[in-house]
Amino acid sequence: MGHQELTNEILKHVGGRENIVSLVHCATRLRFKLKDNKRADPEGLKRNPGVIMVVESGGQFQVVIGNHVHDVYVSVCATAGINDESVSPESCGKKENLLNRLIDIVSAIFTPFLGVMAASGIMKGLLALSVACGWLSTASGTYKIWFAASDSLFYFFPLVLGYTAGKKFGGSPFITMAIGGALTHPIAMQAFEATSVPGTVTEHFLGVPISFINYSSSVIPIILASWVSCWLEKHSNRLLPSAIRNLFTPLICLAIVVPMTFLIIGPAATWLSQVLAAGYQIIYAFAPWLAGAVLGAIWQVCVIFGLHWGLIPIAINNLTVFGQDTLSALLLPAVMGQVGATLGVLLATRDPRMKMLAGSAATAGIFGITEPAVYGVTLPGRRPFIFGCISGAIGAAIAGYFQSHVYSFGLANIFTLAQMIPPGGVDASVWGAISGTFLALVLACVLTWAFGVPRTTQPDEPVVEPGEAGENDILAPMSGTVLAMEQVPDATFAGGLLGQGAAIIPVTNQLRAPFSGEVVSLFKTHHAIGLQSDSGIEVLIHIGIDTVKLDGRHFTAHVRVGEKIKPGDLLIEFDRLAIIAAGFDLATPIIVSNSDKYSEVKRVTQHSTLDSGMPFLAVRR
Repeated sequence: MGHQELTNEILKHVGGRENIVSLVHCATRLRFKLKDNKRADPEGLKRNPGVIMVVESGGQFQVVIGNHVHDVYVSVCATAGINDESVSPESCGKKENLLNRLIDIVSAIFTPFLGVMAASGIMKGLLALSVACGWLSTASGTYKIWFAASDSLFYFFPLVLGYTAGKKFGGSPFITMAIGGALTHPIAMQAFEATSVPGTVTEHFLGVPISFINYSSSVIPIILASWVSCWLEKHSNRLLPSAIRNLFTPLICLAIVVPMTFLIIGPAATWLSQVLAAGYQIIYAFAPWLAGAVLGAIWQVCVIFGLHWGLIPIAINNLTVFGQDTLSALLLPAVMGQVGATLGVLLATRDPRMKMLAGSAATAGIFGITEPAVYGVTLPGRRPFIFGCISGAIGAAIAGYFQSHVYSFGLANIFTLAQMIPPGGVDASVWGAISGTFLALVLACVLTWAFGVPRTTQPDEPVVEPGEAGENDILAPMSGTVLAMEQVPDATFAGGLLGQGAAIIPVTNQLRAPFSGEVVSLFKTHHAIGLQSDSGIEVLIHIGIDTVKLDGRHFTAHVRVGEKIKPGDLLIEFDRLAIIAAGFDLATPIIVSNSDKYSEVKRVTQHSTLDSGMPFLAVRR
């Protein structure tokens, strides 16, 4: 399905553009804030093959898309006319509980730069590994440049958070970013270093003593300051004449909020940060292995409902206050538990569609993106998901027992192990994390392989011999070379998300009817067509990959929606050579889109080439 078609479906099922308050996206999800969730149709979206799952949690309507979520996000924003100024977080009149508001605020502030934050953490981990192995010296220019690249985001956190927090709180993000810049300005940093020396004279602001604090890498002070600034900005705009508003409102905000942050907000927020970090440490110190077991067991459940955002600031705050964090280290076994369960499904199932889906999901999971594995593989099977959570709990308990910790923030993935290496080199805490992570992966894989996939419900081999009942269900609609669906160079088709079937690379310029039935849909670009046989089989034929981008060029339709067809009728003509010259792959998936109503869909023959009208697919009821 093209991004535009999916975009239209999403906008339709969220209640239209007028129902959208705000929209952000994370690694795999579109996160909508809607005026009225009752106007949305989550069940309708779940039936869309381009949507993995729909989750309503934390005050958000979350549409799980997958790794290409950014492309869909751009398409939705362009189609709906959504930009930084077109939506307001204050335009939603419904009241929410404190937890939902907290999760909504945190996710909106952190998701815009989640990718670069994870990349920065990985780079820090790889640098630590390079130093520990003797590949780099901290005194070398190479190390200094790469360290600057990995540390810049965290060092200037107040600027970045000032921008995203300003947008979330409905004010000017450039005012709040300027406030963040003041917190990390060289003069402020020099004053902090100077006042930290015993015997130094305390500086004053209008007679009030100033307590300079190192706000680099801090989180809570700038978020609170941004909220105050946005509140002040709105009231100033309401009171000031429009002729001077654009100049004097920023002046008022900077003149008042920056001193207020240094004098009141910053020290109070820093105290709150230390209390929060100390509170977590008290819980962790009580029984590190128990904390690991609990987090390892519930982390993926929190991810499903989007509740994990409540823990992200704690992890970042731990790094700011202590220079290290144990919470993130406990999450890696939980992630690898789901990866192991997905690998177990891959090894146990004989369903080629599930094998392809599990393989791609496991790869994404290794790099910290577990939604495809959870929603597409483990959660539908229940047992694999449970085995993954149990294994994650055991692995995280081991990591907790050895008090494993990380020295930089990032998504929990295989590179997190490198982020755990202390300045002195690999120690017992690192080996504990490696052991817990490896055990979670292997245990979940073995349990799922042995007990997680029912053997009695697996389909037979995907090829049947001619002569079996149903061999004429779907005839070859074109002449060409046959491809198994998993060979199609498109993850949506290859993963079987749209249904089962096979593909043909055409050697002619004609698409013909594969059975007697009716045309039920015809894309306006004429690159794809939906058919229904007289017996109820629904088939989608998509000529080429991404050919929707041709906008109808080189395609000519010879039928209309609602028209009756019989085998061999000419449906669409297309210019093969022109499409290839334009840089598009002509692999044409022929998909039974209502495959879930049938026990299996199989190739009728093993022949690698077919002529139009020959038996192609058999549908077993």
